[in-house]
Amino acid sequence: MKKSILPMIIASTFSVVVHADLLVGTYTAGTSQGVYRYAFDSHTGQIAAQPEQVVKTENPSWLTLSHDQKHLFVVNENGPGQADVIGRVSSFSVAPKTHDITPINQVESKGEEPTHSSLAKGEGYLFVSNYAVHPDPGGRLSVLPINAKGELGEVVQQEQHEASKVNPERQASSHVHSVYVAPNGRDVYLNDLGADRVFLYHFDPKNTQHPLTASTPPEVILAPGSGPRHIVFSKDGMHAYLVTEMAAQVTVFDAQKGGFLKQRQVVDLAAGKAPEAKGGGAIHLSADGKFLYVSNRATSNEMLVYSVAPKSGELKEIQRRSVEGVEPREFTFDPSGKFMLIANQKSNQIVVVRHDAKTGLLGETVQKFDISMPSDVKFLTLK
Repeated sequence: MKKSILPMIIASTFSVVVHADLLVGTYTAGTSQGVYRYAFDSHTGQIAAQPEQVVKTENPSWLTLSHDQKHLFVVNENGPGQADVIGRVSSFSVAPKTHDITPINQVESKGEEPTHSSLAKGEGYLFVSNYAVHPDPGGRLSVLPINAKGELGEVVQQEQHEASKVNPERQASSHVHSVYVAPNGRDVYLNDLGADRVFLYHFDPKNTQHPLTASTPPEVILAPGSGPRHIVFSKDGMHAYLVTEMAAQVTVFDAQKGGFLKQRQVVDLAAGKAPEAKGGGAIHLSADGKFLYVSNRATSNEMLVYSVAPKSGELKEIQRRSVEGVEPREFTFDPSGKFMLIANQKSNQIVVVRHDAKTGLLGETVQKFDISMPSDVKFLTLK
């Protein structure tokens, strides 16, 4: 008797199911209570109606996962005018199989309104960006050690720079918006919206009390009043893409020896539009590095898609699409790559849209999920 070929047909017809949990960081001034964990269906693009877990913590606006996904670090973006005026950073453990999240500890960030964090190579330190809306004390970078248990230590180093003061309302002082580590693990880039500069550092894990030292040259000078926000790097570290919030532009850089960035190209997210339409936000490369995605907030509320030239890294716009909401603060792709999830902070929704990984294009909206003031979205992959 011949063996049935039905199992082979089934295996070739249906793609492998990707199970994942979605983490949502929020602002807690409204009805939100902290970090939410939801089940996500990568076949339908649907977020489950009810959360699997709610982690109560103040203003967890940015989420950073360790490489093995066993630890979660959260900035608590507290500051003046809020119930808790002290900026803090929280550490949590993540159970490998169930993804249950358990608190480890919390420390002060030694600055106001911490808005971003990133892990150093080796994950022995967390770089925290204290944005600080008010000029006094102004924004600053804090470096916090992490032990083997995932516990955060007290700040061991801080860095602060002079503001450009080009825009008297928004650039009266330093505003550290983000700090990123290059693929080589040594070069570290501090994006200061208030200074119109990217400050360059070298990381040395052996220097436990001062792990960051200024590079030579120490900075990349940007256009006055541009307001750098976030930066991403190609996997090979040869190119960097910086989004400026106030000018609503993406600058393409060639990464040179020593970490210095040489400008190659500048593209406008809102060319010819009024200042009210300019609000560069989140920026991410596709998994294969062939496409770049950038959100423009303000009155535009768009997602822009660019193809990336293989050798030069230069950008070509191929799509701009409404985010169908207000203030797209962050976005991410689900593990299957079939969906983009957009956190529209001021319209209180996560919008899920189809994504074609081959063409880079965004398609139809499959879900609008209500949640109070979402600010960051990250995925945990079930193992």
